[in-house]
Amino acid sequence: MESGLRGRGRNCAVISTPHIRGFTLIEMMIVVTIIGLLLAIAVPNFLRTRESTRQKACIGNLRKVEWAKDCYLMDKGLPATYVFTADGSEVFGPTLYIAVPPVCPANAQPYDLNTGITDPTCTYDSNSTPHSLTGF
Repeated sequence: MESGLRGRGRNCAVISTPHIRGFTLIEMMIVVTIIGLLLAIAVPNFLRTRESTRQKACIGNLRKVEWAKDCYLMDKGLPATYVFTADGSEVFGPTLYIAVPPVCPANAQPYDLNTGITDPTCTYDSNSTPHSLTGF
């Protein structure tokens, strides 16, 4: 009667545990470094895209406001130097040219219709220089 355990005797049991291998410190550091490099590349691109989207929204708002101003001036036969009220009630309203006045994406403030002669502006960029339709 042989138990299949050669040289160990009949009453010895062999208990084998599987070897569980974990990650070494070096492997973990390499993974963290790779993730850090990927983030360093990706995050500025996301921020740039977000900034570009806000600027395009600002340009679209400026075009809408400029169009509404032009329509108002043509309908009423007024000169281009006409001074609008501070709240823009001539062009903004449910039954007027723009139902809801657009706001600047930077600070959620309404556009100033009287800055310059015909171009509304907003202080969107970090230098606080106004955007106007003349530059686009």
